[in-house]
Amino acid sequence: MTTPKVDFKKRYKTLFKPSSRAFELIEVPPLQYLMVDGQGSPAGPEYAAALEALYPMAYTLKFFSKLELGRDYVVPPLQALWWAEDWSVFVRRDKDAWQWTAMILQPEWLTAEHVEQARQGVARKKDPPSLDRVRLETYDEGLSVQILHLGSYDDETETLRRLHEEYLPAQGLVETGKHHEIYLSDPRKVAPEKLKTVLRQPVKRI
Repeated sequence: MTTPKVDFKKRYKTLFKPSSRAFELIEVPPLQYLMVDGQGSPAGPEYAAALEALYPMAYTLKFFSKLELGRDYVVPPLQALWWAEDWSVFVRRDKDAWQWTAMILQPEWLTAEHVEQARQGVARKKDPPSLDRVRLETYDEGLSVQILHLGSYDDETETLRRLHEEYLPAQGLVETGKHHEIYLSDPRKVAPEKLKTVLRQPVKRI
C-alpha cells in the first residue's frame, strides 16, 4: 500500500512561504538535492542544458519512488545557488560572470544508487548532454535570511542591496554561503511582474 503523497512545500512551509514584507531569520535543515553546476546567464545555453538533464532525472526518480518504493511526492520547484568572486556583478547584472548550481530538492529516502538507476533510464530515452553532471548532494545552509520577492528577476537588485548593505549589518550578521533562489512560479506561464521567488542568504552572527 502506498503512503500519502508528500508535498515538500507543505512539509517545509517555512522554507517555501516567507514574508514578502520583511526579511526573516530562519534555520534551514540539511536537505539533499539533485545538482548541476555551471557558469553564465540563466538565459544561456549552459543553464538550459543543465535543466534539460535535471528535470528528466527529477521526474524519473519520482515515478521510480512511486512505483518501486510505494512513496509518492510532488516534484519540488527549481532552485539555484548563485555566486561570483565579485558580488557587484549581481548588482550590475553582468550575467556572463555568474556561477551557479541548479538544483531540485529530493526526498530523504532516495539514495545515490537510485540516482544512478534513474540516470541510466534517462540515458536510454534521451541522453541529454549534461546528464553525467547531475549529482545527489546534501546541502546544509543552517542559519539564513530570506524574503519572498514579487516581480521580475532583474528587479531583485534593490532587495539584495538592502539585504547586504542594510539588514545584515544592522542585525550583526555576515554572509557565509551562496545566494539561494527558489522559483515558485513558471516564467513560461506567469507574467514577469507576478513572479514569486524566495531569496535566501546563509549567514552567521558576528
